[in-house]
Amino acid sequence: RAMIDDPVGVTPELWSTMAELGWLGVVAPESVGGLGLGLVDVVVLQEELGKLPFPGPFVSSALGATLAATRLGVADELVADLVSGAKRGTIAVEEPGHGDPLGSIRTTAKPDGDGYLLTGTKPLVLDGAGADWALVVADDGEGLGTFLVESPAGEPVPGLDVTRKLARLDLQGRPARRVGPAGDHSAIWRRVVDDLDVALCAELVGTSERALELAVEYAKVRVQFDRPIATFQAIKHKAAEMLHHVELARVGTHYAAWAADTDSPERERAVAMCKGYAGEAAVAVTAESIQIHGGVGFTWDVDCHLLYRRAKQDDLLFGSQGWQRQRLASLLLD
Repeated sequence: RAMIDDPVGVTPELWSTMAELGWLGVVAPESVGGLGLGLVDVVVLQEELGKLPFPGPFVSSALGATLAATRLGVADELVADLVSGAKRGTIAVEEPGHGDPLGSIRTTAKPDGDGYLLTGTKPLVLDGAGADWALVVADDGEGLGTFLVESPAGEPVPGLDVTRKLARLDLQGRPARRVGPAGDHSAIWRRVVDDLDVALCAELVGTSERALELAVEYAKVRVQFDRPIATFQAIKHKAAEMLHHVELARVGTHYAAWAADTDSPERERAVAMCKGYAGEAAVAVTAESIQIHGGVGFTWDVDCHLLYRRAKQDDLLFGSQGWQRQRLASLLLD
């Protein structure tokens, strides 16, 4: 709660501690000081961070920027400072529209001397105001390319989730440098977005689990009609359904993480199923937690609304549940 009004969302001391513990380098290659682990390991961290919900730039920098730079082959240049906590990076992908997050990109890049000039707007960049650099996805005429923008200095914008920092990145005439291999980067970014979706699903599992815990704890001590409301059948049914949602989302997330780490042929289907269900489940569980709390659940006296905000925003990030179901249908039919 103290970090809600903080521009970064995390204290320098905590960020340094996370670096010392290796969290900031969990998916970074060992060659740049990282742990070189996979999404199964990320799930462990994300489930715990989701219970808070954590307000700092872990998803944007330690996961998004690190995964993208590694997949693009520029980890040696960019990632070491992220692992140590000396710098923070982010990615600028999504633009206005719905459906495929890579299908609505309208930002363009045109050659300008030794670099490029970008034209467009990224209205929703995680931690885009405080990041030291951003990897921007733009159309360079040959498909999607990746462009490094130093000191993006995005304009902070409010979001439903008050614990997560969002920024609007105006790229009109912004100089940038193309990074990564030659050719179209669509396949690279598809994999980065998929891996991020799995990480967000793990966060949603943690958020849902905490919402369930709060609801059960409250139901045991809230007395109505001379007995705890936990003894009412209606409350028991709600709690059982919430647990059902949490555990199904957990199984789907763990499976998707394993499929990603092993490059299973089922990876894309697993990700689509995971993000399509975990978002819906988390929104339902956190909403029911508010209902079990009754009137106080709508107030700042409890954390229910903070968990609901995180669940709803994660559901929409990098491909909402509706598009994920449509994608899954296409994968199955194909």
